[in-house]
Amino acid sequence: MTQSTSQDYRDVLPQHLDLYYAGCWSRPVSGKYSETLNPANGEVLASVAEAGKADVDEAVRTARKGFFEWRDVKPLERARILKEIATLLRKHGDELALIDAANCGNPYTEMRGDANFAAAQMDFFAGLVTEMKGDTIPMGPDRINMSVREPLGVVARILAFNHPFMFCGGKMAAPLAAGNAVIIKPPLQAPLSALRLAELVDGLMPAGTFSVMPGGTEAGAALAAHPDVAKVTLIGSVEAGRSVMRSASETLKPVLLELGGKNALIAYPDSDPDRIADAIVRGMNFGWCGQSCGSTSRAFLHDDLHDEVLTQVVAKVEHYKPGIPTDPATTMGALVSRTHFDKVMGYIESAKREGARMVSGGHEVSDGALANGCFIAPTIFADVTPDMTIAKEEIFGPVLAVRRWSDETAMMDEVNSLPFGLTCSIWSKDLATAHRAARQAEAGFVWINEVGLHFLGAPFGGVKQSGIGREEGIGELISFTHEKNIHINLEGQG
Repeated sequence: MTQSTSQDYRDVLPQHLDLYYAGCWSRPVSGKYSETLNPANGEVLASVAEAGKADVDEAVRTARKGFFEWRDVKPLERARILKEIATLLRKHGDELALIDAANCGNPYTEMRGDANFAAAQMDFFAGLVTEMKGDTIPMGPDRINMSVREPLGVVARILAFNHPFMFCGGKMAAPLAAGNAVIIKPPLQAPLSALRLAELVDGLMPAGTFSVMPGGTEAGAALAAHPDVAKVTLIGSVEAGRSVMRSASETLKPVLLELGGKNALIAYPDSDPDRIADAIVRGMNFGWCGQSCGSTSRAFLHDDLHDEVLTQVVAKVEHYKPGIPTDPATTMGALVSRTHFDKVMGYIESAKREGARMVSGGHEVSDGALANGCFIAPTIFADVTPDMTIAKEEIFGPVLAVRRWSDETAMMDEVNSLPFGLTCSIWSKDLATAHRAARQAEAGFVWINEVGLHFLGAPFGGVKQSGIGREEGIGELISFTHEKNIHINLEGQG
Protein backbone atom coordinates (compact mmCIF):
# COMPACT_ATOMS: atom_id res chain seq x y z
CA MET A 1 0.00 0.00 0.00
CA THR A 2 1.58 3.23 -1.16
CA GLN A 3 1.88 6.13 1.25
CA SER A 4 2.74 8.76 -1.35
CA THR A 5 0.91 10.22 -4.30
CA SER A 6 1.71 12.37 -7.30
CA GLN A 7 -1.95 13.07 -8.07
CA ASP A 8 -3.61 16.44 -7.61
CA TYR A 9 -6.84 16.18 -5.64
CA ARG A 10 -8.58 18.45 -8.16
CA ASP A 11 -8.09 15.76 -10.80
CA VAL A 12 -9.85 13.01 -8.84
CA LEU A 13 -12.96 14.76 -7.52
CA PRO A 14 -16.23 13.08 -8.54
CA GLN A 15 -17.74 14.13 -11.85
CA HIS A 16 -21.29 13.63 -10.59
CA LEU A 17 -22.56 15.94 -7.86
CA ASP A 18 -26.26 15.05 -7.90
CA LEU A 19 -28.22 12.49 -5.89
CA TYR A 20 -27.55 8.84 -6.69
CA TYR A 21 -30.48 6.44 -6.49
CA ALA A 22 -32.30 3.96 -8.73
CA GLY A 23 -28.94 3.34 -10.39
CA CYS A 24 -28.75 6.85 -11.86
CA TRP A 25 -28.00 10.47 -11.01
CA SER A 26 -30.86 12.88 -10.32
CA ARG A 27 -31.16 16.55 -9.49
CA PRO A 28 -32.85 17.37 -6.17
CA VAL A 29 -36.51 18.32 -6.40
CA SER A 30 -35.77 21.63 -4.70
CA GLY A 31 -32.90 22.40 -7.05
CA LYS A 32 -30.77 23.16 -3.99
CA TYR A 33 -27.00 22.70 -4.08
CA SER A 34 -24.54 23.65 -1.35
CA GLU A 35 -20.85 24.38 -1.51
CA THR A 36 -18.45 21.91 0.06
CA LEU A 37 -15.08 23.32 1.10
CA ASN A 38 -11.45 22.43 1.63
CA PRO A 39 -10.95 23.27 5.33
CA ALA A 40 -7.21 23.69 4.80
CA ASN A 41 -7.63 26.82 2.70
CA GLY A 42 -11.33 27.68 2.38
CA GLU A 43 -11.39 26.69 -1.29
CA VAL A 44 -14.76 25.73 -2.74
CA LEU A 45 -14.33 22.20 -4.06
CA ALA A 46 -17.79 21.72 -5.57
CA SER A 47 -21.49 22.46 -5.23
CA VAL A 48 -23.27 19.28 -4.18
CA ALA A 49 -26.96 18.41 -4.35
CA GLU A 50 -28.95 18.57 -1.11
CA ALA A 51 -31.60 15.91 -0.74
CA GLY A 52 -34.93 16.89 0.75
CA LYS A 53 -37.93 14.88 1.92
CA ALA A 54 -39.33 14.44 -1.60
CA ASP A 55 -35.99 13.09 -2.81
CA VAL A 56 -35.80 10.70 0.14
CA ASP A 57 -39.30 9.43 -0.61
CA GLU A 58 -38.30 8.59 -4.18
CA ALA A 59 -34.97 7.07 -3.17
CA VAL A 60 -36.66 4.82 -0.61
CA ARG A 61 -39.29 3.76 -3.15
CA THR A 62 -36.65 2.71 -5.65
CA ALA A 63 -34.52 1.15 -2.92
CA ARG A 64 -37.45 -1.10 -2.03
CA LYS A 65 -37.49 -2.32 -5.62
CA GLY A 66 -33.74 -2.90 -5.51
CA PHE A 67 -34.06 -4.76 -2.23
CA PHE A 68 -36.53 -7.30 -3.61
CA GLU A 69 -34.04 -8.14 -6.34
CA TRP A 70 -30.88 -8.04 -4.22
CA ARG A 71 -32.26 -10.23 -1.41
CA ASP A 72 -32.80 -13.03 -3.94
CA VAL A 73 -29.21 -12.94 -5.19
CA LYS A 74 -27.59 -16.11 -3.87
CA PRO A 75 -25.39 -15.41 -0.83
CA LEU A 76 -22.14 -16.50 -2.47
CA GLU A 77 -22.90 -14.34 -5.50
CA ARG A 78 -23.51 -11.37 -3.17
CA ALA A 79 -20.16 -12.17 -1.59
CA ARG A 80 -18.46 -12.21 -4.99
CA ILE A 81 -19.85 -8.76 -5.81
CA LEU A 82 -18.78 -7.35 -2.44
CA LYS A 83 -15.27 -8.70 -2.97
CA GLU A 84 -15.23 -7.04 -6.39
CA ILE A 85 -16.14 -3.77 -4.65
CA ALA A 86 -13.32 -4.34 -2.14
CA THR A 87 -10.88 -4.73 -5.03
CA LEU A 88 -12.12 -1.43 -6.48
CA LEU A 89 -11.62 0.31 -3.15
CA ARG A 90 -8.01 -0.83 -3.00
CA LYS A 91 -7.37 0.04 -6.63
CA HIS A 92 -8.71 3.57 -6.16
CA GLY A 93 -7.47 4.01 -2.59
CA ASP A 94 -5.07 6.82 -3.45
CA GLU A 95 -7.69 9.01 -5.10
CA LEU A 96 -10.30 8.31 -2.41
CA ALA A 97 -7.78 9.28 0.26
CA LEU A 98 -6.96 12.49 -1.61
CA ILE A 99 -10.63 13.39 -1.91
CA ASP A 100 -11.15 12.94 1.82
CA ALA A 101 -7.96 14.81 2.70
CA ALA A 102 -9.11 17.76 0.64
CA ASN A 103 -12.73 17.64 1.80
CA CYS A 104 -12.54 16.79 5.52
CA GLY A 105 -9.02 17.99 6.37
CA ASN A 106 -7.48 14.77 7.67
CA PRO A 107 -3.98 13.90 6.41
CA TYR A 108 -3.66 11.90 3.20
CA THR A 109 -1.63 9.13 4.87
CA GLU A 110 -4.35 8.60 7.49
CA MET A 111 -7.07 8.60 4.83
CA ARG A 112 -5.14 6.04 2.78
CA GLY A 113 -5.38 3.72 5.76
CA ASP A 114 -9.12 4.46 5.95
CA ALA A 115 -9.62 3.32 2.35
CA ASN A 116 -7.77 0.11 3.07
CA PHE A 117 -9.82 -0.56 6.21
CA ALA A 118 -13.06 0.01 4.29
CA ALA A 119 -11.94 -2.62 1.77
CA ALA A 120 -11.06 -4.98 4.60
CA GLN A 121 -14.56 -4.59 6.07
CA MET A 122 -16.06 -5.37 2.68
CA ASP A 123 -14.01 -8.55 2.42
CA PHE A 124 -14.76 -9.49 6.03
CA PHE A 125 -18.53 -9.32 5.70
CA ALA A 126 -18.45 -10.94 2.27
CA GLY A 127 -16.88 -13.91 4.02
CA LEU A 128 -19.75 -14.12 6.53
CA VAL A 129 -22.69 -14.38 4.12
CA THR A 130 -23.26 -18.06 4.94
CA GLU A 131 -23.16 -17.43 8.70
CA MET A 132 -26.65 -15.91 8.93
CA LYS A 133 -27.94 -19.22 10.21
CA GLY A 134 -31.14 -20.20 11.95
CA ASP A 135 -31.98 -23.09 14.27
CA THR A 136 -34.17 -26.15 14.37
CA ILE A 137 -36.33 -26.82 17.41
CA PRO A 138 -37.39 -30.42 18.15
CA MET A 139 -41.18 -30.86 18.07
CA GLY A 140 -41.58 -34.61 17.64
CA PRO A 141 -41.78 -36.95 14.64
CA ASP A 142 -44.63 -35.19 12.84
CA ARG A 143 -43.47 -31.58 13.16
CA ILE A 144 -40.58 -29.52 11.91
CA ASN A 145 -39.88 -26.18 13.55
CA MET A 146 -37.06 -23.97 12.32
CA SER A 147 -35.94 -20.38 12.30
CA VAL A 148 -34.41 -18.56 9.35
CA ARG A 149 -32.76 -15.17 9.08
CA GLU A 150 -33.98 -12.70 6.49
CA PRO A 151 -32.79 -9.20 5.56
CA LEU A 152 -34.72 -6.26 6.96
CA GLY A 153 -35.32 -4.28 3.76
CA VAL A 154 -34.07 -0.73 3.20
CA VAL A 155 -31.38 0.41 5.66
CA ALA A 156 -30.33 4.05 6.05
CA ARG A 157 -26.83 4.85 7.30
CA ILE A 158 -26.16 8.46 8.37
CA LEU A 159 -22.44 9.16 8.55
CA ALA A 160 -20.02 11.50 10.33
CA PHE A 161 -17.40 13.81 8.85
CA ASN A 162 -14.23 12.50 10.48
CA HIS A 163 -13.81 9.36 8.34
CA PRO A 164 -16.10 10.02 5.37
CA PHE A 165 -14.98 7.28 3.01
CA MET A 166 -14.16 4.64 5.60
CA PHE A 167 -17.65 5.03 7.03
CA CYS A 168 -19.27 4.96 3.60
CA GLY A 169 -17.28 2.08 2.11
CA GLY A 170 -17.12 0.08 5.33
CA LYS A 171 -20.59 0.61 6.78
CA MET A 172 -22.40 -0.42 3.59
CA ALA A 173 -20.77 -3.86 3.82
CA ALA A 174 -22.74 -5.63 6.56
CA PRO A 175 -26.25 -4.64 5.44
CA LEU A 176 -25.44 -5.45 1.81
CA ALA A 177 -23.98 -8.82 2.78
CA ALA A 178 -27.19 -9.57 4.66
CA GLY A 179 -29.25 -8.83 1.54
CA ASN A 180 -30.54 -5.34 2.36
CA ALA A 181 -30.65 -2.24 0.19
CA VAL A 182 -28.57 0.62 1.64
CA ILE A 183 -29.06 4.37 1.48
CA ILE A 184 -25.99 6.34 2.56
CA LYS A 185 -26.34 9.91 3.79
CA PRO A 186 -22.78 11.22 3.73
CA PRO A 187 -21.75 14.09 6.03
CA LEU A 188 -22.83 17.54 4.87
CA GLN A 189 -19.29 18.83 5.40
CA ALA A 190 -17.55 16.11 3.33
CA PRO A 191 -19.78 14.30 0.81
CA LEU A 192 -17.40 13.95 -2.12
CA SER A 193 -15.81 10.56 -1.47
CA ALA A 194 -19.25 8.92 -1.14
CA LEU A 195 -20.23 10.34 -4.52
CA ARG A 196 -17.01 9.01 -6.02
CA LEU A 197 -17.79 5.60 -4.54
CA ALA A 198 -21.20 5.66 -6.25
CA GLU A 199 -19.41 6.31 -9.55
CA LEU A 200 -17.10 3.36 -8.96
CA VAL A 201 -19.75 0.77 -8.02
CA ASP A 202 -22.42 1.92 -10.45
CA GLY A 203 -23.85 -1.10 -12.26
CA LEU A 204 -22.40 -3.77 -9.97
CA MET A 205 -25.64 -4.28 -8.03
CA PRO A 206 -29.32 -4.12 -9.02
CA ALA A 207 -30.55 -0.55 -9.46
CA GLY A 208 -31.67 0.86 -6.11
CA THR A 209 -29.61 -1.52 -4.00
CA PHE A 210 -27.11 1.23 -3.16
CA SER A 211 -27.94 4.94 -2.98
CA VAL A 212 -26.08 8.09 -1.90
CA MET A 213 -28.20 11.01 -0.70
CA PRO A 214 -26.06 14.00 0.28
CA GLY A 215 -27.82 16.61 2.36
CA GLY A 216 -28.35 18.04 5.79
CA THR A 217 -30.77 17.56 8.67
CA GLU A 218 -33.86 17.42 6.43
CA ALA A 219 -32.53 14.39 4.58
CA GLY A 220 -31.41 12.66 7.78
CA ALA A 221 -34.73 13.27 9.52
CA ALA A 222 -36.68 12.06 6.50
CA LEU A 223 -34.68 8.84 6.36
CA ALA A 224 -35.07 8.20 10.09
CA ALA A 225 -38.83 8.75 10.01
CA HIS A 226 -39.65 7.05 6.70
CA PRO A 227 -42.06 4.12 7.20
CA ASP A 228 -40.33 2.05 4.50
CA VAL A 229 -36.86 2.39 6.03
CA ALA A 230 -36.49 -0.74 8.10
CA LYS A 231 -33.51 0.38 10.18
CA VAL A 232 -31.55 3.59 10.61
CA THR A 233 -27.99 3.95 11.87
CA LEU A 234 -26.00 7.00 12.86
CA ILE A 235 -22.42 7.90 13.61
CA GLY A 236 -22.54 11.31 15.23
CA SER A 237 -23.21 13.33 18.35
CA VAL A 238 -25.41 12.38 21.28
CA GLU A 239 -27.83 15.14 20.28
CA ALA A 240 -28.10 13.75 16.75
CA GLY A 241 -28.60 10.27 18.19
CA ARG A 242 -31.52 11.45 20.30
CA SER A 243 -33.08 13.10 17.24
CA VAL A 244 -32.73 9.93 15.17
CA MET A 245 -34.27 7.84 17.96
CA ARG A 246 -37.23 10.19 18.25
CA SER A 247 -37.87 10.02 14.51
CA ALA A 248 -37.38 6.25 14.38
CA SER A 249 -39.78 5.73 17.28
CA GLU A 250 -42.73 6.79 15.12
CA THR A 251 -42.39 3.56 13.14
CA LEU A 252 -40.71 1.51 15.89
CA LYS A 253 -37.74 0.81 13.63
CA PRO A 254 -34.50 -0.41 15.23
CA VAL A 255 -31.51 1.90 15.44
CA LEU A 256 -27.76 1.43 15.62
CA LEU A 257 -25.98 4.44 17.12
CA GLU A 258 -22.29 5.17 17.56
CA LEU A 259 -22.20 8.45 19.44
CA GLY A 260 -19.88 10.58 21.51
CA GLY A 261 -17.11 9.69 23.89
CA LYS A 262 -15.06 11.32 26.63
CA ASN A 263 -12.74 8.39 26.94
CA ALA A 264 -10.22 7.70 29.69
CA LEU A 265 -6.66 6.41 29.55
CA ILE A 266 -5.69 5.12 32.99
CA ALA A 267 -2.03 4.65 33.91
CA TYR A 268 -1.20 2.62 37.02
CA PRO A 269 2.07 3.28 38.90
CA ASP A 270 3.75 0.08 37.68
CA SER A 271 3.40 0.98 34.00
CA ASP A 272 6.29 2.21 31.86
CA PRO A 273 6.32 6.03 31.50
CA ASP A 274 7.66 5.99 27.95
CA ARG A 275 5.00 3.55 26.76
CA ILE A 276 2.31 5.54 28.57
CA ALA A 277 3.41 8.79 26.94
CA ASP A 278 3.40 7.15 23.53
CA ALA A 279 -0.06 5.69 24.15
CA ILE A 280 -1.46 9.04 25.28
CA VAL A 281 -0.30 10.73 22.10
CA ARG A 282 -1.51 7.90 19.85
CA GLY A 283 -4.79 7.60 21.70
CA MET A 284 -5.60 11.26 21.16
CA ASN A 285 -5.57 10.80 17.36
CA PHE A 286 -3.76 14.09 16.88
CA GLY A 287 -3.23 13.18 13.21
CA TRP A 288 -6.87 13.97 12.52
CA CYS A 289 -6.99 16.74 15.10
CA GLY A 290 -8.58 14.62 17.80
CA GLN A 291 -11.76 14.43 15.71
CA SER A 292 -12.57 10.89 16.79
CA CYS A 293 -15.26 9.58 19.12
CA GLY A 294 -12.79 6.97 20.38
CA SER A 295 -10.01 9.41 21.32
CA THR A 296 -8.74 8.98 24.88
CA SER A 297 -9.05 12.66 25.69
CA ARG A 298 -8.83 12.22 29.50
CA ALA A 299 -5.48 10.88 30.77
CA PHE A 300 -5.51 9.71 34.40
CA LEU A 301 -1.88 9.48 35.55
CA HIS A 302 -0.87 8.09 38.94
CA ASP A 303 1.13 10.41 41.20
CA ASP A 304 4.24 8.24 40.92
CA LEU A 305 4.62 8.78 37.18
CA HIS A 306 2.55 11.88 36.43
CA ASP A 307 5.39 14.39 36.05
CA GLU A 308 7.65 12.14 33.98
CA VAL A 309 4.87 11.06 31.64
CA LEU A 310 3.66 14.62 31.15
CA THR A 311 7.17 15.77 30.19
CA GLN A 312 7.45 12.97 27.65
CA VAL A 313 4.00 13.64 26.21
CA VAL A 314 4.95 17.24 25.51
CA ALA A 315 8.08 16.05 23.71
CA LYS A 316 6.33 13.33 21.70
CA VAL A 317 3.50 15.55 20.55
CA GLU A 318 6.04 17.64 18.63
CA HIS A 319 5.76 15.00 15.89
CA TYR A 320 2.31 16.36 15.06
CA LYS A 321 2.60 19.62 13.14
CA PRO A 322 -0.38 21.02 11.26
CA GLY A 323 0.13 20.99 7.51
CA ILE A 324 -1.66 20.79 4.17
CA PRO A 325 -3.73 17.58 4.41
CA THR A 326 -3.14 16.44 0.83
CA ASP A 327 0.64 16.54 1.30
CA PRO A 328 1.87 13.00 2.15
CA ALA A 329 4.44 14.52 4.54
CA THR A 330 1.75 16.12 6.72
CA THR A 331 1.34 14.56 10.17
CA MET A 332 -1.65 16.61 11.38
CA GLY A 333 -4.49 18.04 9.34
CA ALA A 334 -7.17 20.68 9.68
CA LEU A 335 -10.43 20.76 11.60
CA VAL A 336 -13.37 20.10 9.32
CA SER A 337 -14.88 23.60 9.26
CA ARG A 338 -14.56 27.13 10.58
CA THR A 339 -17.63 26.55 12.76
CA HIS A 340 -16.01 23.54 14.40
CA PHE A 341 -12.69 25.37 14.70
CA ASP A 342 -14.42 28.16 16.64
CA LYS A 343 -16.11 25.62 18.90
CA VAL A 344 -12.82 23.91 19.77
CA MET A 345 -11.08 27.24 20.40
CA GLY A 346 -13.97 28.09 22.73
CA TYR A 347 -13.19 24.98 24.79
CA ILE A 348 -9.53 25.96 24.97
CA GLU A 349 -10.44 29.42 26.21
CA SER A 350 -12.80 27.94 28.81
CA ALA A 351 -9.98 25.74 30.14
CA LYS A 352 -7.76 28.77 30.58
CA ARG A 353 -10.51 30.71 32.37
CA GLU A 354 -11.31 27.79 34.66
CA GLY A 355 -7.71 27.40 35.82
CA ALA A 356 -6.27 24.48 33.85
CA ARG A 357 -2.53 24.69 33.22
CA MET A 358 -1.71 24.75 29.53
CA VAL A 359 1.54 22.88 28.90
CA SER A 360 1.46 22.70 25.10
CA GLY A 361 -0.35 24.28 22.15
CA GLY A 362 -3.59 26.10 22.73
CA HIS A 363 -3.33 28.34 19.69
CA GLU A 364 -4.29 28.62 16.06
CA VAL A 365 -1.65 27.76 13.44
CA SER A 366 -1.85 30.13 10.48
CA ASP A 367 1.63 30.52 9.07
CA GLY A 368 2.25 30.69 5.33
CA ALA A 369 0.14 28.23 3.36
CA LEU A 370 -2.01 27.58 6.43
CA ALA A 371 -3.24 31.17 6.68
CA ASN A 372 -6.79 30.49 5.50
CA GLY A 373 -7.25 27.09 7.10
CA CYS A 374 -8.74 25.64 10.28
CA PHE A 375 -5.58 24.55 12.11
CA ILE A 376 -5.01 24.24 15.86
CA ALA A 377 -1.78 23.09 17.51
CA PRO A 378 -1.91 19.91 19.62
CA THR A 379 -3.08 21.14 23.01
CA ILE A 380 -2.39 19.65 26.43
CA PHE A 381 -3.82 20.86 29.73
CA ALA A 382 -2.63 19.64 33.15
CA ASP A 383 -4.02 20.27 36.64
CA VAL A 384 -7.49 19.64 35.25
CA THR A 385 -10.23 19.20 37.86
CA PRO A 386 -13.51 17.25 37.45
CA ASP A 387 -15.65 20.39 37.45
CA MET A 388 -13.89 21.95 34.43
CA THR A 389 -15.69 21.97 31.10
CA ILE A 390 -12.85 20.19 29.28
CA ALA A 391 -13.07 17.36 31.82
CA LYS A 392 -16.77 16.78 31.20
CA GLU A 393 -17.67 17.54 27.59
CA GLU A 394 -16.58 15.93 24.34
CA ILE A 395 -14.48 18.49 22.49
CA PHE A 396 -13.86 16.51 19.29
CA GLY A 397 -10.63 18.38 18.79
CA PRO A 398 -6.90 18.15 19.58
CA VAL A 399 -7.28 18.91 23.30
CA LEU A 400 -6.06 16.53 26.02
CA ALA A 401 -7.04 16.88 29.69
CA VAL A 402 -4.52 15.35 32.15
CA ARG A 403 -5.63 14.30 35.63
CA ARG A 404 -3.43 13.25 38.56
CA TRP A 405 -4.69 10.45 40.82
CA SER A 406 -3.62 8.51 43.90
CA ASP A 407 -6.81 6.85 45.17
CA GLU A 408 -8.03 4.11 42.80
CA THR A 409 -11.63 4.12 43.97
CA ALA A 410 -11.98 7.90 43.60
CA MET A 411 -10.26 7.79 40.22
CA MET A 412 -12.58 5.09 38.88
CA ASP A 413 -15.61 6.94 40.20
CA GLU A 414 -14.49 9.96 38.20
CA VAL A 415 -13.81 7.89 35.09
CA ASN A 416 -17.37 6.58 35.24
CA SER A 417 -19.04 9.83 36.30
CA LEU A 418 -19.85 11.04 32.77
CA PRO A 419 -22.82 9.98 30.63
CA PHE A 420 -20.42 8.58 28.01
CA GLY A 421 -19.02 5.06 27.82
CA LEU A 422 -17.35 4.30 24.50
CA THR A 423 -13.69 3.34 25.00
CA CYS A 424 -11.16 3.06 27.83
CA SER A 425 -7.43 2.31 27.80
CA ILE A 426 -5.84 0.74 30.89
CA TRP A 427 -2.09 0.41 31.50
CA SER A 428 -0.54 -1.87 34.11
CA LYS A 429 2.03 -4.67 34.18
CA ASP A 430 -0.15 -6.52 36.69
CA LEU A 431 -2.85 -8.48 34.87
CA ALA A 432 -5.08 -8.75 37.94
CA THR A 433 -5.02 -4.96 38.40
CA ALA A 434 -5.72 -4.34 34.72
CA HIS A 435 -8.52 -6.89 34.55
CA ARG A 436 -10.16 -5.48 37.66
CA ALA A 437 -10.06 -2.01 36.17
CA ALA A 438 -11.47 -3.26 32.85
CA ARG A 439 -14.37 -4.82 34.71
CA GLN A 440 -15.08 -1.60 36.61
CA ALA A 441 -14.79 0.75 33.62
CA GLU A 442 -18.18 1.65 32.17
CA ALA A 443 -17.20 1.42 28.50
CA GLY A 444 -18.11 -0.78 25.59
CA PHE A 445 -14.58 -1.24 24.25
CA VAL A 446 -11.55 -1.57 26.53
CA TRP A 447 -7.87 -1.85 25.66
CA ILE A 448 -5.33 -3.21 28.15
CA ASN A 449 -1.78 -2.06 27.42
CA GLU A 450 -2.98 -0.88 24.00
CA VAL A 451 -4.87 2.09 22.61
CA GLY A 452 -6.71 3.22 19.52
CA LEU A 453 -6.84 0.02 17.50
CA HIS A 454 -9.92 -1.66 16.04
CA PHE A 455 -9.99 -5.36 15.20
CA LEU A 456 -12.28 -6.84 12.58
CA GLY A 457 -14.36 -9.48 14.28
CA ALA A 458 -14.23 -7.72 17.67
CA PRO A 459 -17.50 -5.88 18.43
CA PHE A 460 -17.12 -2.10 18.72
CA GLY A 461 -19.69 0.16 20.38
CA GLY A 462 -20.55 2.08 23.52
CA VAL A 463 -22.68 2.01 26.63
CA LYS A 464 -24.71 4.74 28.32
CA GLN A 465 -25.10 7.68 25.92
CA SER A 466 -22.22 6.59 23.71
CA GLY A 467 -24.44 4.40 21.63
CA ILE A 468 -26.64 1.40 20.98
CA GLY A 469 -25.49 -1.74 19.18
CA ARG A 470 -22.18 -3.17 18.05
CA GLU A 471 -20.28 -3.00 14.77
CA GLU A 472 -17.27 -4.61 13.07
CA GLY A 473 -18.17 -8.20 14.02
CA ILE A 474 -20.69 -10.85 13.13
CA GLY A 475 -23.17 -9.19 15.48
CA GLU A 476 -23.34 -6.23 13.09
CA LEU A 477 -24.27 -8.55 10.23
CA ILE A 478 -26.94 -10.32 12.28
CA SER A 479 -28.39 -6.97 13.37
CA PHE A 480 -29.39 -6.30 9.76
CA THR A 481 -31.59 -9.40 9.72
CA HIS A 482 -34.71 -10.52 11.51
CA GLU A 483 -35.53 -14.00 12.72
CA LYS A 484 -38.54 -15.78 11.25
CA ASN A 485 -39.91 -19.00 12.72
CA ILE A 486 -41.44 -21.60 10.40
CA HIS A 487 -43.51 -24.48 11.74
CA ILE A 488 -44.39 -27.43 9.50
CA ASN A 489 -47.04 -30.04 10.29
CA LEU A 490 -46.19 -33.30 8.47
CA GLU A 491 -49.30 -35.24 9.52
CA GLY A 492 -51.34 -36.38 6.57
CA GLN A 493 -48.67 -35.44 4.06
CA GLY A 494 -47.50 -39.01 3.38
